[in-house]
Amino acid sequence: MVKNAFISIISQEQEENKENCGSVEFQIIRFTNKIERLNSHFELHKRDYLSERGLQKILRKRERLLSYLSKKNRVRYKELLVQLNIRERKTS
Repeated sequence: MVKNAFISIISQEQEENKENCGSVEFQIIRFTNKIERLNSHFELHKRDYLSERGLQKILRKRERLLSYLSKKNRVRYKELLVQLNIRERKTS
């Protein structure tokens, strides 16, 4: 009984978020949350080099998505940077 209630709650949450899951902004927010979690992980585990490699991959993915968003819609890009407190990358 408890399992069925739990499954129904999860399915309702997924239906509500289904329209946002694929958006560029949603993906950038998810990557930013992962980056923050990994940074706090590195405070305790300084020599975790495999997780550090994963962090670098996530940073590159987020950077590509930010680059795409800046070319697609500059206003939404600026708003997202302010919202997430991310510095704009200087390009040469």
